[in-house]
Amino acid sequence: MQAPIGSTPETGAAAEPVTRFRVAKALLDDRIAVGGIVLLAIVVIFAALGPYLSPYKPESISLFDKYQPPSWHHPLGTDFFGRDVMTRLMYGIRISFAVALVTESIALTVGVTIGLIGSYYGGAFDDVAMRITDSFLSFPAILLALAIMAVRGPGFANLVFALLLKEWTGYARLVRSEVLSIRESEYVLAARASGTRNRRIMWRHILPNASGTIVVFATLALPTPILAEAALSFLGLGLPIDTPSLGNMINVDHGYMRYAWWAVTFPGLAIALTVLGFNLIGDGLRDALDPRLQT
Repeated sequence: MQAPIGSTPETGAAAEPVTRFRVAKALLDDRIAVGGIVLLAIVVIFAALGPYLSPYKPESISLFDKYQPPSWHHPLGTDFFGRDVMTRLMYGIRISFAVALVTESIALTVGVTIGLIGSYYGGAFDDVAMRITDSFLSFPAILLALAIMAVRGPGFANLVFALLLKEWTGYARLVRSEVLSIRESEYVLAARASGTRNRRIMWRHILPNASGTIVVFATLALPTPILAEAALSFLGLGLPIDTPSLGNMINVDHGYMRYAWWAVTFPGLAIALTVLGFNLIGDGLRDALDPRLQT
């Protein structure tokens, strides 16, 4: 049998199962979480409507319009090359989300698989996997990414690869600790006694009961690639300089912020609002999915 998501590992039973409806209701009752949802929705809608709201292309250069302040024709002004800041901002947010979603999806898949299999079976595989995890955790994330990007050069695939080397370790550690506390629960022992295969126990009994913690962790981890892309692109080691990413926008215009504040302020504000939105939603999900915080 499978225990509800909200069950505690010690008893395998929950006083009140955590359903999707209850999670949604808890989020909507949390003003802070609602604020995060609204912030993120504004950012997503703004980016999604890019081609429909702006008549300009993100790569269009007009040196005659260099550093034009916000106006009717350019609501957020122009940058050093006369490119429309609002247009580039819309596409930059898309790129940031693409980096975050691709990186975290692969990291989640790799980390959860390694953490689940290693902690369930134990033995040599678990020891080797955790030693590899510890070796990556010993390096500061930004320094590791800088080293990889300096060797491989700017590019979307290289950036995702550089971030993955560190990102998957958090999921592996998290899932391992969750599985170690769940695998001796009554419902898992009952499944073993009934002759259920180990693979089914792992994926149908243990993993669903750790899913709440994983969802919260993933939500809070999504801003990491966004910030990393901005930092690496700002240093010229992230995405190619002609890519309309948020980090590249700040990189090109940061030296002229005194004269053209809009060219740097709006990309920085987009990063801040996106990260804040994810963090507020993550906190709300944690409160909704962790039964120990609902008492």
